[in-house]
Amino acid sequence: MASRDKILLDTDVALDHLADRQPFAEYAHRILALAELGELTVCVSSFSFSNLYYILRKPKGHADVLTLLGKLKLMVRVSTRSEAEIQSALSSSFKDFEDAIQHFNTKAEGGISAIITRNKADYSASELPVLAKFEPALDED
Repeated sequence: MASRDKILLDTDVALDHLADRQPFAEYAHRILALAELGELTVCVSSFSFSNLYYILRKPKGHADVLTLLGKLKLMVRVSTRSEAEIQSALSSSFKDFEDAIQHFNTKAEGGISAIITRNKADYSASELPVLAKFEPALDED
């Protein structure tokens, strides 16, 4: 994979970043730092934002979570889903419905090199590369 790759960050990895869940957070922080530097395009599905809010609102509070999500949005491209992706997920062989939506959302987005997650097993039906670690090749200019 070359620099300026486009990846989809699964909700669990985005949560690692936002909640600073150690030891996983350091890896998530590096991915999003590459996005901030323009070395990597990171997509996060629109429904991940609602899931992240739901998970973080009790420990962090409404206002703080909205601030965190606002900062995340500045670093990523928000990938939306449509009725077609939901129908594909409903008809798929994925065991985890949320991951099925992520998968079909990623396919519809186009140009994505990989889905980055900590739950590769949930993506066993994926037609796209699914990675637990992603290290982009940076150009040597």
